[in-house]
Amino acid sequence: MEETKAPEEATEKMEEMKALAAARARVRSRNSRWDLNTAIFLFAILILIIILLFEGLGIEWVGPIAIFGLSMVWLVGWRRGKQLFSFFYDEELARLEQDSEKPTEKTLEETVEERVQKALRDRWQ
Repeated sequence: MEETKAPEEATEKMEEMKALAAARARVRSRNSRWDLNTAIFLFAILILIIILLFEGLGIEWVGPIAIFGLSMVWLVGWRRGKQLFSFFYDEELARLEQDSEKPTEKTLEETVEERVQKALRDRWQ
C-alpha cells in the first residue's frame, strides 16, 4: 500500500513543479517578448506613416500599410514569446528540480543568523 503512495506523490509533485515552471515561464516570456528590435520597428512604421501622410497619400493607402506593419509587429512578438516560453520553461523546470534535490535541513548557522535578523527587525520596529 505504501509503495503505491510514493509514485503517486512523486507524480503529483512533478505535476506541481511543471505547473509552477509554466506559470513562471509565462510571466518571464510575456515581459521579455518586446525588445529593442521591436521598438525600433514600431518607430520605423510610425515614421513611414508620417512621411506618407506628408507626401499627400490618402488614408486608403496609409491605413493598410499601418495595419500591415502593426500586424507584423504582433506576429514577431507572438513568435518570440513562444520561443522564450519554451526556453524559460526548460530553465525553470531544471531550477525547480535542482531545488527539490537540495536537502531541506537547516544548519545551525542559518538558524542563528535568522534569529539575529529577526531580533534586529523587532528592535528597529
